[in-house]
Amino acid sequence: MRLDRRLWSTIVLVGLVGQLAWTVENMYLNVFIYETITDNPAVIATVVAASAITAALTTLFIGPLSDRLGRRRPFISGGYLLWGLATAAFGLIAAGGPLGLSVGAAIVAVIALDCVMTFFGSTANDAAYQAWVTDVTTPAVRGRVDAVLQTLPLIAMLLVFVALDPLTKDGQWLTFFAVVGVIVTVVGVAAHTLVRDVAAPSPPGESYAASVVSGIRPSAVRANPLLYLTLATWALWGISTQVFMPYLLIYLEHYLHLDAYALVLGGALIIASAITILSGRLIDRFGKARVLIPTLLLYAVGLLLFAPARGTVPTLLAGAVVLTGLMLTAAALAAITRDRTPADRAGQVQGVRMLLVVMLPMVTGPFLGAAVIAGNDATYTDLGTARTVPTPAIFVAAAAVVALALIPALRLRRVLESA
Repeated sequence: MRLDRRLWSTIVLVGLVGQLAWTVENMYLNVFIYETITDNPAVIATVVAASAITAALTTLFIGPLSDRLGRRRPFISGGYLLWGLATAAFGLIAAGGPLGLSVGAAIVAVIALDCVMTFFGSTANDAAYQAWVTDVTTPAVRGRVDAVLQTLPLIAMLLVFVALDPLTKDGQWLTFFAVVGVIVTVVGVAAHTLVRDVAAPSPPGESYAASVVSGIRPSAVRANPLLYLTLATWALWGISTQVFMPYLLIYLEHYLHLDAYALVLGGALIIASAITILSGRLIDRFGKARVLIPTLLLYAVGLLLFAPARGTVPTLLAGAVVLTGLMLTAAALAAITRDRTPADRAGQVQGVRMLLVVMLPMVTGPFLGAAVIAGNDATYTDLGTARTVPTPAIFVAAAAVVALALIPALRLRRVLESA
């Protein structure tokens, strides 16, 4: 199967803009909290966890609904439109500082608005868009498609670093959130024309309530063991990423003192994205299961190289190794998951994926990272106040979790290669 230019363009555009919004939430919202509200890592971990729970529950309910209707486009288009408006609304909290909004009130406001934004984002991207990509692809091309999709978060990060990071440096958070919000809303309007539904409605017989919970029943695991073994591997991998990712920008700026950290990450992103895109066809050619273990090991080695890296060039090169291993692992796992998804359950599987691959890692990983950070005495002084700083230990802890992910990954490879 070959994907035509229109379909490729739609997959990339809608996916990229969605990742632009997720970059704001997953990385810059943490920096916004750290710089303007509180440096307590437990607050950041709480925001991440609340968002993850919201995302998982949203996808769990909306995914099966899109299956039953056989329609993804309304959820994608409408969800993106409202997602953009909610993102722009963070500027109101940013403007609230000068108006005397208390720290406690600001924290509550951020958590509440983040959950609202996540509801719209997960409806549009996690539940509908991801299921739609499964609908319009086949196993023969999913390696290269998911390789491209896994580069989109990093390309989105690069775009934000280059075009919008100066706004955050100047404290122009209102403008920062507004720009991203407008972009997401515009693509939501465009998606109404670009996205074409191809899924058929789910066959009658199972109620909506049953379809929501059936994916988490033991019977579903017994019926699709390879799917759930893949998701278990993905979950452990996801925990490792969340040990360090929420604190990465803070680490680069305040521990390594890299004033040009955006350029360092940008260089690493370009290298890793190029390698991942070029490797997509290799995933399809050699087999998704066969490349999984090498990519996991590459990711773990990258984390161990990143911990002692100091200075611009070593940090850039180590970061490129981390991000290449991260994206290739995610591409292989995502493609295997799509291959093992029942034909009429693409939306439902996205809900289960969100529970195991997003919610579980985002609830556990940041708190593990926060515990590692709290166990050190690294600080810096800002206006006479000592503030806690992440240390390289978070990357070592992340590598330890990757070692656990190898256990189900090895089992998955053996079963798939013997099938």
